[in-house]
Amino acid sequence: MKIFTKGLLLFTLLPGLLIAQPKKARTADRGLDKLKQEAIAEVEKRKELGQQINDMLFSFSELGFQEEETFKYLTTLLEKEGFTVQKGIANMPTAWIATWGSGKPVIAIGSDVDCIPKANQKPGVAYHSPLVEGAPGHGEGHNSGQALNIVAALAVKQLMEREKIPGTLMLWPGVAEELVAAKAFYVRDGYFKDVDACIFTHVDNNLGVSYGDASFTGLISAKFTFEGQAAHAAGAPWRGRSALDAVELMNIGWNFRREHLELSQRSHYVIPDGGDQPNVVPSKASVWYYFRERSYPKIRKLFETGLKTAEGAALMTDTKFTYEILGSAWPQHFNKPIAEAMFENIKKVGLPTWSEEDQLLAKAIQLEIQAPKTAGLNTRLDSIGLPAASPTVMMGGQTMMVMAGGSDDIADISWSLPTVVLRYPSNIPGLPGHHWSNAISMATPIAHKGIVAGAKAEAMTLLDLLTKPDLIRNAWAYYKEEQTKEVKYTPLISPKEIPAVYLNREIMAKFKPELKKYYYDPSKYKTYLEQLGIKYPTLRDDQRAELVKQKESKGK
Repeated sequence: MKIFTKGLLLFTLLPGLLIAQPKKARTADRGLDKLKQEAIAEVEKRKELGQQINDMLFSFSELGFQEEETFKYLTTLLEKEGFTVQKGIANMPTAWIATWGSGKPVIAIGSDVDCIPKANQKPGVAYHSPLVEGAPGHGEGHNSGQALNIVAALAVKQLMEREKIPGTLMLWPGVAEELVAAKAFYVRDGYFKDVDACIFTHVDNNLGVSYGDASFTGLISAKFTFEGQAAHAAGAPWRGRSALDAVELMNIGWNFRREHLELSQRSHYVIPDGGDQPNVVPSKASVWYYFRERSYPKIRKLFETGLKTAEGAALMTDTKFTYEILGSAWPQHFNKPIAEAMFENIKKVGLPTWSEEDQLLAKAIQLEIQAPKTAGLNTRLDSIGLPAASPTVMMGGQTMMVMAGGSDDIADISWSLPTVVLRYPSNIPGLPGHHWSNAISMATPIAHKGIVAGAKAEAMTLLDLLTKPDLIRNAWAYYKEEQTKEVKYTPLISPKEIPAVYLNREIMAKFKPELKKYYYDPSKYKTYLEQLGIKYPTLRDDQRAELVKQKESKGK
């Protein structure tokens, strides 16, 4: 057994010593506390790096599977920092894994990188003002998570080198998360099979973590393509077989069927291809569906209902149909022991100190979009998120679950190994999500401060995982004895599915030349706001007047 000593720092890496020698264990705890304080200091030293990564990814504004500039920038940076980078994993050109260190434990650290269609927005401006009209933008805030993870990993890496702490850090991106189209392939192709624990990070408006059932839905994303026969739409329409008619009939059938679906389902669609022009009977058309439910069996059943509806539409129009699964996600379940350890670190970090300018921007955009609450940024830390108590109703003698919501393919990793999601405060409360307003804070001091707070909590939790073998053991015990005791992970994709890396290609080809004009240059400008010449915050006169009026009214 080895004990590593550095000045007053003394801690052990082996659990047997913690049991056999309680006095030394207490000393080890004090040593770990000191090491965590050093990690916090190392994060502070790298906050400018975090700001640069955040602002750079914000300026790229790349949609799922087309994160080319993001890929080049992040992999180059990590290689310079000594990480070994495996590129193009799982047959996705923009996906990668970067590792540093050796041996156990292997800790995966991930965050998403893609953005939202039509969400382009100038940062720090409290009303709709895109840099490039109609272009994609970070209307969820996925530009920030890799900044947090890299800063935290580099801080911990330095301490691991100095103290000779064994273990492997594994950084990775959630590409095409908005399409829920990558992580199930990562799992299927074995990239997480030897990982001991995973920390994922996601932008939020508070600093927090949850465990257990997160009340989210899982889904199958599928595109149905109908093929008919072209004809002159006026001269000989009887000779045509309209694929568009089949698409419309499928949608009509599905919308009538909703009345008889369980309340927990969520389903929605878009028509990416409705034909070429009105005077030609469409020989080909497609519709893209998300089928969401709260359990694997119900997701499969909902999808099979969709298949039957498509079959009926094809029969009615004398057309043929095929389908392609574009993505999938399980409902989420997160690890209790790691979440509890992380929350103790979160309490030590606390929320950032927001400036008057930060709060002014937040209140102005809340006012602009008529948010339910206009109190600005959160100043009170959330409690730890507990397993969802799913509301149910009695219908027809059957108890039915009614809670439903969004989906995230981090769930497929959470069902494969102990996983938690660290939420960090870089966004503004009360915004609609997947919207230009959610991009407003994402290259401002709000985002930068949130990244630093999150990186501190993550760095301390990484040290817990690296130096407390019992934490890893307890995490796996929870995973095996509680999470997966009765529910086993079955992929929603088959071995034959391949990633739909062609998605968003045409959109990015259209907008990338204009977006390039606004790429951030940290060699010339300290922040992206400075490069764009934006005064922080920028409000209209009527917004300022209304906020003053509200403040005076509260004062009375």
